[in-house]
Parts: sequence; C-alpha cells; structure tokens
Amino acid sequence: MKDYNNRVEALEGLKAEGYVEDFNLKENCLECRAGHYQLLHDEFQVDSSHRFEGDTSAPDDQSVVYAISSPTHELKGTLVSSYGMYTDTVTNEIIEKLR
Repeated sequence: MKDYNNRVEALEGLKAEGYVEDFNLKENCLECRAGHYQLLHDEFQVDSSHRFEGDTSAPDDQSVVYAISSPTHELKGTLVSSYGMYTDTVTNEIIEKLR
C-alpha cells in the first residue's frame, strides 16, 4: 500500500490507479453516479485505506480515504469520510466493511 502525505495526494494517486468513481455513503449502501449505482455491503471491497490528520487535533480535521472496488459492477473509486461520521442511520454491515 502506498503512503500519501495528504488527502489530495491520495485522491490524485488513486485516480491515476483507476479509482475514478466518487462514492457517497448512504444508509445501507455506497452510491455513485448520482444514484445510478448502489453497492450493498457484499458488492464491494475496500482495497486500501489512508488516514490523515489536519493541522489541528480536532476530530473534524481528521479523515479517511478508502480505495474501493466492485468486481460485480466493474467499478473502482474512492470514499472520503471524517472520523466518527458514522451514525445510527448507517447499517452495521457497511460500518464493519469500512473498519
């Protein structure tokens, strides 16, 4: 797994590796292409994750970039999330997959 210095570098590097989709976290799936694709927990895998801390130690200045692929849908992309962003509205299966 390659190490990146910051979130922007990670997103650019992963895009160069073919992770071109921009995934969004929904209640029970990952979504891309304005909802055209909705990937359930068993339809994707996390290929790598990269954690970053900002200039402050505040929790909202910390993030994770996930490199995600779905052989089922032939998609590769990234999901950017903040630490502690998970809420009761996200299913346990999705949370487990992103740990």
